Amino acid sequence: MKTFILILILLISSVPHVPKEIKINSILSLQQAITTANPGDRIIVANGTYTTAESIVISKQGSADKPITIEAETIGDVEISGTNGFLINPSSSYIIIKGFRFTHKTGTCRIEAGATHCIITRNVFECAPTGSGSKPYLNVSGDDCEISYNTFQNKKDEGQMISVQGPGSDRMAKRTWIHHNYFHDFPATSNNCSAIQIGLSGRSMDQAFCIVEYNLFERTEGENEGAICHKSCNNIIRFNTFGERSEECSIRHGNNSQVYGNFFINTTGLRFSGDDHLIYNNYFMNCKKAIVCTNGDGEVKDGSKLTCHDRADRVNVVYNVIIDCESSYQMPGRNGGLGATGINFSYNLIRGGSPVSVNGPYPDAKWEGNVLWNTSGGDMPQSGFIVTEIDKARFRETLAAAAGNYPDIPETNRPLTIEDVGPLAK
Repeated sequence: MKTFILILILLISSVPHVPKEIKINSILSLQQAITTANPGDRIIVANGTYTTAESIVISKQGSADKPITIEAETIGDVEISGTNGFLINPSSSYIIIKGFRFTHKTGTCRIEAGATHCIITRNVFECAPTGSGSKPYLNVSGDDCEISYNTFQNKKDEGQMISVQGPGSDRMAKRTWIHHNYFHDFPATSNNCSAIQIGLSGRSMDQAFCIVEYNLFERTEGENEGAICHKSCNNIIRFNTFGERSEECSIRHGNNSQVYGNFFINTTGLRFSGDDHLIYNNYFMNCKKAIVCTNGDGEVKDGSKLTCHDRADRVNVVYNVIIDCESSYQMPGRNGGLGATGINFSYNLIRGGSPVSVNGPYPDAKWEGNVLWNTSGGDMPQSGFIVTEIDKARFRETLAAAAGNYPDIPETNRPLTIEDVGPLAK
């Protein structure tokens, strides 16, 4: 008899779970459904407004072929208000959160370190300010997470729209993929108010392998690094559009990152510190500043604090197009500044704006093949540029050369519009 019971238990346990579709209409039933969910289950929240009094906790494991999905009945028609949002705990994996409108208190939607392969997609974040301190709309510290087709809007307090961090105090979340999101209307607030922040000074020497692509930024003015604040290593920022009044994309800390194929239109452009970055085939138009090389006040590899403005070394700034910007390329002065070393500024097209300006030490620079029109070389040596009219043919030649030397620039790359991003984009 015992043998029969054992065999029966084994047979029952070997029957595969059939994924379920679970419809709920309250916060209590949502939490219960999450607690009992199995791989492949879909939890569908009925349209309406739901008010939380504590975190909606997720401690579940889906799988690559059977994720656990928590989604709104209709994209945009389920609002989560109240005190807290979703908290994805370290044990969780393969979780999808889709289609919600988050108006709960800010700083409470988190993917904790140790969680993996979670997707936050097609949601609207417009969380309510609360208290003081830096409180992001969304904090990502787990590995291999995707943040896609969301809108982050109308932030009014300190803290980023997305903050990518990691475990401990000096490590980064790995392989975060941030794409096709719309970031808009973050008025000037204080420090720590970028649309996206990738790391912190103390984490800046760790590799994040974060990819930020096909996002649209408009009126992200929270601070001077209002679009992207980069503070880690080995990241890619590509094919984004930094539009109307978005403050700069700042490579503030970290090394070995790539910034390419982006459009900067009526912004404060791009600023970089650190070593061995590749900045190419970006398009700047009507910007206050196009590209700024930071005049360093420290050298991390020689023991300077991670909070310093690390001297820029061996950065390639090539094949960029700079049209009618107030400043095309500059390194501003700094009292006792270390300047930058080994910067390669070559094969860029510059039309209009003030001359190139370098104020500080700048040894081992390379200037080659730049094309200027309606401006002068300024501090660029005469051998580093020619002056000739920049027409459509010259523009196409430069882009073709960039594509030939640096792959992964699609021919269809163009400035993004709001139809390309956010919850309802195709």
